[in-house]
Order: sequence, then structure tokens, then C-alpha cells
Amino acid sequence: MSEVVATPVPMPAKRRAAQLFMLAGAVAIVMAAYANVGLAVDGAIPSGMLTYGLSLGGLMLIAYLVLAKFAPWADPLILPLVTLVNGLGLVMIYRLEVGGQEEASATNQIVMTGVGVVLFTVTLIVLRDHRALQRLTYTAGFIGLILLLSPLIPGLGREFFGARIWISIFGFSIQPSEFAKIALVVFFAGYLVAKRDVLALAGRRLLFIDLPRARDLGPVIITWVVAIGVLVLQRDLGSSLLLFGGFIVMLYIATQRTSWVLIGILLFVGGAFIAGQLFDHVGDRFEVWLNPSAPEFYDREVGGSYQLMQGMFGMGAGGILGTGLGQGYPQKIPLAYSDFIFAAVGEELGLTGLMALLLIYALIVERGLRTSIAARDPFSKLLAGGLSFVLAWQLFIIVGGVTNLIPLTGLVTPFMSQGGSALLANWILIALLVRMSDAARRPPPQAIQDEGLTQVFQR
Repeated sequence: MSEVVATPVPMPAKRRAAQLFMLAGAVAIVMAAYANVGLAVDGAIPSGMLTYGLSLGGLMLIAYLVLAKFAPWADPLILPLVTLVNGLGLVMIYRLEVGGQEEASATNQIVMTGVGVVLFTVTLIVLRDHRALQRLTYTAGFIGLILLLSPLIPGLGREFFGARIWISIFGFSIQPSEFAKIALVVFFAGYLVAKRDVLALAGRRLLFIDLPRARDLGPVIITWVVAIGVLVLQRDLGSSLLLFGGFIVMLYIATQRTSWVLIGILLFVGGAFIAGQLFDHVGDRFEVWLNPSAPEFYDREVGGSYQLMQGMFGMGAGGILGTGLGQGYPQKIPLAYSDFIFAAVGEELGLTGLMALLLIYALIVERGLRTSIAARDPFSKLLAGGLSFVLAWQLFIIVGGVTNLIPLTGLVTPFMSQGGSALLANWILIALLVRMSDAARRPPPQAIQDEGLTQVFQR
């Protein structure tokens, strides 16, 4: 009987070339925008353009080579799209730096981008099979919970602008909730795969909705308590929304029951309302949202409505096409390099630029959801879907806050805002999506018979 040897099917060369071409195009767009800022502000191409260009291009080339080696069948669009968003954030931070916003630093951002790419490559090299994470379900849940609540530890946690969401280690400030979201999504995916049959069982029917059994409400109640605790104790509405929203959506993906979504919405809205009545710092968040022009809130530069109103004034000044890169006044928006970078982009690139930016984000999320659909096992489907939703949900929360659609939170725009924690965590998130995309898109191995030289492709 002939021996059959399985060999991996190589990725077509044309696909690799197309991915490299798109990556080069993304870097070229970023450098053109960088030059435009310099010409508008100083009338000359920035002196550091070559350094930034080579740095960004070199980092993304490393990411591409690692991707080609360790995840060759991964979605070819994800890395170029993330590169474009990351690069445009770098350009806007540089624009704010030369505009006089002292805290903005393009140099720090490119350094943190480099660290993010290192974590991206390490994740791909070390995690050869993402399904191994399923064995770490409860470990991931424990780590995620510890990270989420660590700012409450006396002497370790730090409070900035009214929110206790940072910890200080060896002089460095870290926002652990950014990493907690990844660990918790891994936990939710593993837990729901194991329990989805039980959670999908229906209890009583109310109107047109099949309610879950009362005994199955435990996980939702526990997650709700943790989310409300984060809102009340840490004053972190963003992480609270991200945690509970992510769990409810993953629960819906696992069970296909709309009743879980309705229960989740009622629980969170009800809990937030009660917390707003009992705790002043929670109520202030909603008062600022409902009455942004009230003097008692507008007088506070950060944490009040002054920041919100300045951002809205800036986006209004940008109009449809924007003032042009380097020709507006986004530096007048407090924390424009961080929480309000979306408003800064809106002022200088206008509604058109914002729509283009949101479209890029939508494409990244769409590629993640496509990976979820193509995944071959339940854990991968839930993990890819959960990570994609968390990215989209975080974007909605920050954009909704900046535009006053929902109360303002402490989240930042993924890949664009200055700050190490969010940038590093999101590069790890993208690495996980890329790893799952490679597994989902990879053809079955080619079996070669030693005798007869007959090639059999298992389709």
C-alpha cells in the first residue's frame, strides 16, 4: 500500500504580490498626507518625512514577511487596511504636534507602532493554532477579570480626568482594560461553545419572544454586575459598555435568540439609570450628554462639555470637504491627539474624510466577520465574531460620544489615537484575526502518493 504524505498548498504568488502592492499603496497615502501637513503649516516638506516613511514602511514590511511565512492564506486586505488607519493616525498626531498641542508626539506613536508590530509578529509565530486558546478558557477569564479590576488596587491604580482606569508600573502608565477585552472575548467564546446548547433552551413565551429559563440567567447577571461595578467604581463607562455589549452579542451569535439581546439592553439601561440616581459621578456623565451647554458643565475643560462642544464646533467648521490638512485649528480641542482625534480629522478632512475613514474601519470589521463565517469550528466562529464586534463596538462608542449621540466615554479611536495600551492591544487583536483567517481560508493539504506519482487533492 502506498504511503501518503501531506504537504501544505502554497499561496499563489499573485496574491502575495497584490497584498504587498496594497501595503505599499497604504504607506504612500500616509506619506502624501504627511507631506501635505508640512506644506500647509511650514510651506515645505517636513524634514522628518523620510525617517517616518522608512520607519512605517519597514515595520509593515516586517509584518508582511512574517504574515507570508506563518499565515500565508490569511485575508490579504486586513494588514493594508490597518496600516492605512494607523498611518493616518500618525499623520494627525504630527499635525497636532506642530500645531502646538504639547502632549501630542508623533515620535512616541511610531515607537509604539513598532512595539505593536512586534507583538503582532510574536502572536503569529507563537500561536500556530488559535484553537489552543479554547483550553485556556477559564484562565483567560481570570486574567481578563484581574486586568479589568486592577486599577482599583490601592497604590497601583491611578485616576486621570475622573476615571480610575490606569495603573502605574515602573513609571509607565498602562490601561489594562484594553488587554482585558481580548482575554474576556477568549473566555466568552470558550464558555459559550461549551454552554450554548443549554443557553439556547427556551422557557416561557412572552408575546412573540421565547424567554430563556430563569436558571440560565446566571452568566448574564454576573457579567451585568461586573459591568455596572466598572461603571460605578472606576467611572469607566466605555469599558462597561464594551464588556457587557460584547458578551450579549456573542451570546446571541451562539444561541441565535433575540431575547438575550433584549434582556441585555434592559439590564444595562436599567442598571445605568439606577447608578446615575445613586452616584453623582455617574449622573454627571448623563447630564453632560443631555445638557452640553449648561454653564456648570461647560466650564470644565476636560470631563465637562467644553471638550465635547469644541470637538463639535471643529467638525462643523470642517463641513463637507474640511479645511484641509494643516489648515484648521484642531489643537484647540482638548485631548485631540487621544480621545478626540476623530473630531480633529473631521475638522481638516470634513464629512467626506470621516465617511472614508469609517468605510476603512467597516472593511476591517467585514473581513473579520467574513473570517467568522468561514471558520470551520464553533470556537473559531465565536472568537472571530466576538473580536470583530468588539472592534466595531469600540468605534461606535467613541464616535457616538464625540458626536454626542451617546454619553462620552474614556475609549479611544482604534489604531489612530495616541497611547500605547490601546494600540498594542489592537495589534494583538488583529494578529488573532489574521491567524483565524489563515486557518479558515487555507485549502486542505495536498496528498502525494509515493507510488504512481499520483496527486490527490482533498477538496
